[in-house]
Amino acid sequence: MNDMRNVTFDKNLDKEKTKTETKAMLKEIGDLQYQMYAESKRSLLIILQGLDASGKDGLTRGLLDYCNPVGLMVQSFKKPTPLEYSHDFLWRVHPHVPPRGVIQVFIRSHYEDILVPTVEELFPPEKIEERFQIINGFEKLLEQNGTRVLKFFLNVSKEAQLERLNERLENPEKYWKHNDGDWDTRSRYDEYQKVYDTIFDRCNYIPWHFVPADTNWQKLHYVAKVVHKTLKDFDLQWPPLKSEKFTTK
Repeated sequence: MNDMRNVTFDKNLDKEKTKTETKAMLKEIGDLQYQMYAESKRSLLIILQGLDASGKDGLTRGLLDYCNPVGLMVQSFKKPTPLEYSHDFLWRVHPHVPPRGVIQVFIRSHYEDILVPTVEELFPPEKIEERFQIINGFEKLLEQNGTRVLKFFLNVSKEAQLERLNERLENPEKYWKHNDGDWDTRSRYDEYQKVYDTIFDRCNYIPWHFVPADTNWQKLHYVAKVVHKTLKDFDLQWPPLKSEKFTTK
């Protein structure tokens, strides 16, 4: 198992203090996102991967809480449709990469096209091997074109996952999240984790961030910190006035 993935709850963090710090970062992320949209020179792609009930949807909502809908996109990738399946596996992904000035979040991503086929043994190993190389090339292409890629693995424990899946059966407000297939996936928890370990080793041209996902406030804090630093490092600038017709007096 990848040692870097063994991230756990940090007992040294003060919950209320951390939540206050996170809120301040989220507000500044909102300001920086709008400035990046105005500057329109680069883009940011945030990839969220994790097993069922790792909290990808909730994290996305919290992370973008103070962002302007202008310059913001979110795409959730589910099981390929017959049309998508009839094309190469990146056909459905590439149209959703962000143009300059935009933050795009992928809730699941092209990594599902390695993860599921490997566990379900849908393709021969050599085809999976090709996909590792194609994904590395794809992400390299994005970065060369001005798109910064951040990849997060939300590491939910088996115990926390069980609690959340049961909640979907018991809480009427979460019935809509229930999917019988999630329990089938849970029964193969260790198999999926093993494939993820291979993905981390083989698709690491862009490094992964491993996020403890058993507590929502720590999860949001960790991801917000990485996104905040990335946007700050962009050294964003407001565009200059383009018109020379009018001058101030």
